[in-house]
Amino acid sequence: MLKKLLMAAALSAIAASAIADNAARAQAEQTIAMKDGSTLYIFKGGKMAMEDKLGRATRMEQGVVMETKDGQKLIMHGDEVGRLAPLLKQDHRGA
Repeated sequence: MLKKLLMAAALSAIAASAIADNAARAQAEQTIAMKDGSTLYIFKGGKMAMEDKLGRATRMEQGVVMETKDGQKLIMHGDEVGRLAPLLKQDHRGA
């Protein structure tokens, strides 16, 4: 019984984390995995926001060169942390 309960809890956590990405990813035109484990969100108009590897919206200075997981270099344009933070909070609440 305990084993089934733990399995149900684990599956629920996996499903919740899959759903958790939806609000932020739905608002972004593109998301890019970065080399350091963070995620770059590119919104309409080319403005960008960064989510760190722990799932928090992170401030990034304009003009910083970043490296994608596949080795490409990108330059930070804009700082939409104020746009991304509420979306990530909404995602983590499961709303």
